[in-house]
Amino acid sequence: MKFVKVDDLKAGMRLGKPIYNKNGVLLYDRDTKLTMQAIYGIKNFNLMGLYILEPAEPLPPMTEDDINFERFQTMAVFSIKEDLDLIALGKKDKGLDWLCSLVIKNYGDLDHKINFVQSLRSSEDFVYKHVLNVSILSALMAGHLGVKGGRLNMIIKAAVLHDIGALRLNEVPDEADVDPEIRRVIKSNTADILNRYMDLDADITKLISQFQELYTREGESEIPDALKMNVNANILYVADTYDRLTAMKSASEPTSEVLAIRYLLDNEDKFDPMIVNALIKAINILYPGVCVELSNGQKGLVIRGNDEAIFEPMVLDFRTNMLYDLSTPSVKEEVHIVDVMKTMDNRIQLDPDLLNQFAPA
Repeated sequence: MKFVKVDDLKAGMRLGKPIYNKNGVLLYDRDTKLTMQAIYGIKNFNLMGLYILEPAEPLPPMTEDDINFERFQTMAVFSIKEDLDLIALGKKDKGLDWLCSLVIKNYGDLDHKINFVQSLRSSEDFVYKHVLNVSILSALMAGHLGVKGGRLNMIIKAAVLHDIGALRLNEVPDEADVDPEIRRVIKSNTADILNRYMDLDADITKLISQFQELYTREGESEIPDALKMNVNANILYVADTYDRLTAMKSASEPTSEVLAIRYLLDNEDKFDPMIVNALIKAINILYPGVCVELSNGQKGLVIRGNDEAIFEPMVLDFRTNMLYDLSTPSVKEEVHIVDVMKTMDNRIQLDPDLLNQFAPA
């Protein structure tokens, strides 16, 4: 599967991912062959491009969770855009509470991991897609931490509103490492907008301010202990950072999920390990079917994950057919996972029976 810019689309190309309208209605299904009429219509959606299957590539599997996740992202972004634009103009939103309740219903109490699939975004829609993903990630982490009720609703609403000040910028930064001065401008803009939003609970405004204090002071060692120990603000901080790192951006490649998690784990002074571990428990990172690059220069396939230590799964070496159990101390000394293989979509067509042949009982 490859990413093709809109201007480079050609009739006969096969879609790798479905396209929905703002109501979640399927417009073009996966494996649909594009016609010139369809290409003209797609250009009106202001998309950067599409995922296209290679000519002989089989259709990658998608679970029901994957399909529902991508449909929900499409629907929710349109709703978030409408509400944030109204609030930024000092007007009443149309359905922000309803949207927050949907995020909580879908992702606030899951008993299994999900594939957190990033969608393409541009500078025009970065803020809307970013805050949606931050709200979903926050709901997932909060659920694993046992957060419920009014506190969970407060976190999700804060997640949706936390970056609204970026809408006042002439150019919205879509990179992970935002300039500190721009962060301070966004913080000031957000406070100004939310102070005019009469129906907003004061606790939500306070939570957003606490998150932004962490965000604007990133890199400083003297962050107050009370702020470091604020679980609600740190949930937003981890969610915001993970999404910015892994987001599909217009000018640069995203950080892989593996490197993003490593970054969060390696910076305990900034990111609460308890909250990062809640994220690890909520989303799939290294699971059966993911192709990885190994420190010995070889490439392999994860055939069994490891929920206790996600960077220590069982891997099959493509070249030698050797099995590496990376949880074994002697093996860990010799080889480890460097990164996932560089593909735009790492969902692999894999026969489950093949995995069963290699995976030990």
